[in-house]
Amino acid sequence: MESRFATPTQMRESVFFDGAEAPARYSRFWMLLVLSAIIASAGVVADSTAAVIGAMIVAPLLGPIQGTMLATVLGDRRNLVRSLLLVVAGAAVAIAIGFVIGLLVAGDVVAATNSQVAGRVSPRLIDLLAALGTGVVGSVALVRRDISDTLPGVAIAISLVPPLTVVGLTLESGAVGEALGALLLFVTNVVAIIATGIVVMSIYGVNKLAAIGATEGTHRASLRKPVALLAVMLVIIGLPLTLTSVQIGSKAIIEAAVHQEVDAWLANTEWRLEGIDFTGTEVTVTAEGPLPLPDTNDLEALLVARGVDADLVTVVLIPVYEVELGG
Repeated sequence: MESRFATPTQMRESVFFDGAEAPARYSRFWMLLVLSAIIASAGVVADSTAAVIGAMIVAPLLGPIQGTMLATVLGDRRNLVRSLLLVVAGAAVAIAIGFVIGLLVAGDVVAATNSQVAGRVSPRLIDLLAALGTGVVGSVALVRRDISDTLPGVAIAISLVPPLTVVGLTLESGAVGEALGALLLFVTNVVAIIATGIVVMSIYGVNKLAAIGATEGTHRASLRKPVALLAVMLVIIGLPLTLTSVQIGSKAIIEAAVHQEVDAWLANTEWRLEGIDFTGTEVTVTAEGPLPLPDTNDLEALLVARGVDADLVTVVLIPVYEVELGG
């Protein structure tokens, strides 16, 4: 009866770019990477979730990332360097494609006007948690052959190429801060995949199995240094993710408070709230309705009572004139 667990040799064949099949694997990788980057860029520009999901399925970056993880576990320095270079080169190409497509698009592709960009430029701790969970599933699928059919789901869950194309698009639009946020999301996912992969491989004893049938150029790896390095990287990544999570949480609390007080302020008038926008720490409230204008002093008193700094709030009132023709 065939074992449901993959051998170290079978895992090597799944993720390493060496041996007689290396040329075919390289051509497949670059073809799929370029196509996935084009699809992702077009999907982001068009604000199409379906196109972006399609790009996630096509994207081949998960392979060399898992190759980096497996090479670390096996102590295979040659494939470790090869896989790392492939990840870096692939990321650079995806960013470049996003930048070029940004040049062909009229207008800026930024978070303020595009939901696909907005969802990828402010990563939070919850994104790290999702990446860790997805990394575990992907690593288990590499070890257990009977659940390898979950890999398409892993490709969708782990966001790799779309954030890279967002980096290129936002850089072309001049939004460097948003580009760094999208790059942080990509790095978070890569580190999570490698970290969880090493843990999963250790649980399954892959490094011990590989040491039994070690070939020339490989040795049983000590995982102390890689684990320590990854732990430091997770802490470093966790700091900006924590800061972003706190900022988003604070923003949500302030927005809810402002929304409630504006609704109360306009409750007995014919004016209606059109929107509440945040720019950094400043809040802009937009409302429209017929004359006379509502008294903003009342709103200021309500906001101060809720602990909101009124100096950071700007109210835009748009008078609406209705004229009945033919009267």
